[in-house]
Amino acid sequence: MSVWGIILAAGQGSRLKEAGLAVRKQFIEYENAPLFWRSARTFAMCPALSGLVFVFPPEEFNSAQQTVNDLFAKEDLGLPYLVTAGGVRRQDSVENGMNTSPKDADVLLVHDAARPFFSPRIVTDLLTAIENGAHAAVPAIPVKDTVKVVHDDVIETTLQRSHLAAVQTPQAVRRPSLLKAFAKVKQDDFDVTDDASLIEHLGLKAVIVPGDERNIKITTPEDLELLRPKDDPMELRLPRVGYGYDVHRYADPDAVSRTPPRPMKLGTVPIPGAPAVLAHSDGDVLLHALADALLGCLVQGDIGHHFPDSDPAYDNMESAVFISEIMESINTRKMTIHHVDLTIICQIPKVGPHRANIQKNVARLLEIGPGCVNVKATTEEGLGFTGEKKGIKAVALVTVLA
Repeated sequence: MSVWGIILAAGQGSRLKEAGLAVRKQFIEYENAPLFWRSARTFAMCPALSGLVFVFPPEEFNSAQQTVNDLFAKEDLGLPYLVTAGGVRRQDSVENGMNTSPKDADVLLVHDAARPFFSPRIVTDLLTAIENGAHAAVPAIPVKDTVKVVHDDVIETTLQRSHLAAVQTPQAVRRPSLLKAFAKVKQDDFDVTDDASLIEHLGLKAVIVPGDERNIKITTPEDLELLRPKDDPMELRLPRVGYGYDVHRYADPDAVSRTPPRPMKLGTVPIPGAPAVLAHSDGDVLLHALADALLGCLVQGDIGHHFPDSDPAYDNMESAVFISEIMESINTRKMTIHHVDLTIICQIPKVGPHRANIQKNVARLLEIGPGCVNVKATTEEGLGFTGEKKGIKAVALVTVLA
């Protein structure tokens, strides 16, 4: 399944403009970049994402496109990207974004750049709903206040709160359904305010996944306070550093071993032509070292304790599964991974040609940007078992804020 994110940054921001804001809200500086870049950073943390489309106001298209190019040059998110101009209405901007995305993009995640605080968890839930057969999926939170229908300052009726939900973005839509929906709303001259409404107008069902109270839309001048740096000392978080080290022996083609040989992977990336490694799981030495470093930050022992090689359940298990399970604990503890430094030590194979893919895949597993992951490779100058081409080892250092 090919999934592309569409970041809508084509709005006029009229309420904030009337309040005296000099630039459109999507271009407000936040975390040393325009506000729309925060959403791009979050999408880059989602392993399923294939690429991004940025949609900007037509009158600012050229300058915005240059801004995006400069941002990727400075902070490569590891995703292909495209840029297009928006339309008069939101739905016109969505359609332009859809038409700009590759034709083989099966699912589109449409997101408002004015919601900079969405999480990768929402994306995962949306795509699970799509994989389970939904035409569209939308994050939503329960409505807390009682809602009245009012006409000329007179209450006409009270809506049943248990049947109401406040929807958010990103919203996931199957491309074929979206294409049909645009044809239908054009035929009916129908305006919509979100992407699920397009699918509803087509007569199809959109499903709800849990939203997030923090996924707030920057709309009013009061909302700008959310973008200000927090100086509260109670919010101070202290760093922790975890260290991981792992070794795998190369398979001897002339010898029989109890441990099965596995094709070499480093950071989930297959290494063609490399020696096979002896391992109970898939033998990804780099992810095993990374797992130990993450467990060090959690103070939860080592990989052998959690995923023992004596357990048949882990026979040929992908090491990415280990990382994903450990990441659940990292997220539950509300830790933030700040930086990862990885070193691969071997005489063979050559790691350089695979470095960029390793960096990108590890970043996605950890739900962080590639700019937070460093991958190095070195030899031991022909010394020791790595120098004798008998094996490979890896070291990982992880810094988190706890």
